[in-house]
Amino acid sequence: MNRRIILLGNSGSGKTTLGRELAVQYGIPRLSLDLVAWEGGADRLPLDKSLELIRQYISQNSSWVIEGCYGDLIEFLLPHATELRFLNPGIETCVTRVRARRWEPEKFPSAEAQQDATESLIAWIREYESRDDEYGLKRHRSIFEGFRGEKIEQS
Repeated sequence: MNRRIILLGNSGSGKTTLGRELAVQYGIPRLSLDLVAWEGGADRLPLDKSLELIRQYISQNSSWVIEGCYGDLIEFLLPHATELRFLNPGIETCVTRVRARRWEPEKFPSAEAQQDATESLIAWIREYESRDDEYGLKRHRSIFEGFRGEKIEQS
């Protein structure tokens, strides 16, 4: 059975951790949308470039777990997904998890660089419920409610 699972939620909601667990459990590859959304960590790639990278990935993998907070990229993936999980544990849980994160070498060149980015990330996390962009709760909730396949909201 092909499993194509999307994990959506705020930073610190547990997407990467759950994505790793599901990838091992089902023996399928995992993709963090951070890897197709950012160019060297400095600037967001143009949407068409990110979508092309995603097209390549899903054409090469019949099953997958893809995780991220990018409403525009997730919406593109929805027709290909068999399952959507919306991770929504609350702001303070997300903040606590980000403060406790180990160094993520795929995202930061050093543990110090990650630590330097932590406070600005926490400020960004705290805006989740008030943002009107693709990263905010309103957009994520709309994506979740509109998905017609198997879906789960996890707090």
